[in-house]
Amino acid sequence: MLVEHLGQSPRIHPDAVVAPGAVVSGDVTIGADCQVLHGAVISAEGGPIVLGEHVIVMENAVLRASSSDPLRIGDHCLVGPLASISGARVGEEVFIATGARIFNGAVIGDRSEVRINAVVHLRTELPPESVVPIGWVAVGSPVEMFSPDKHEEIWARQLQLDFPGYVFGLDRDTPDLMVQLTERYARHLSRHADDHPIG
Repeated sequence: MLVEHLGQSPRIHPDAVVAPGAVVSGDVTIGADCQVLHGAVISAEGGPIVLGEHVIVMENAVLRASSSDPLRIGDHCLVGPLASISGARVGEEVFIATGARIFNGAVIGDRSEVRINAVVHLRTELPPESVVPIGWVAVGSPVEMFSPDKHEEIWARQLQLDFPGYVFGLDRDTPDLMVQLTERYARHLSRHADDHPIG
């Protein structure tokens, strides 16, 4: 389904295929020979999303952009089933495996691999030809990679990146952080009330 959001409609190259059941919403450009499979969601939440040529977005993947963090995926990339990418810059010939998560402000260099269930955290930069192993977490710039059992080390680096401040503009030490966060984010998302299906 194609959806107009905030007055913007998706632009799909005539050689691209968007499967029935996929949702493409807002300021989204999909290049030649892209394939967007069943259940995928590509949602431009106030910022643009651009897919280059020959990009494959597999079943139930979620691609999002915000006004502060657009999303750009270069040519010849594959986004695996259940992967999630939010407001990142992804180079060319990148493999993002099943269940991988890439957060706002991340940069993924050309020919990199983010393997099954791996995480590239907020504002993390992977140089070209990087590999984030299965289930590992990449954090920071310069990047450090941690196995999932290194929670304290991951948290120490992650804390410096200030997720609530960067993404939501809120101080982590606010006593009612989740109250403010959910109310603010709900107001932002309520803009979908005026969306219009266009195809």
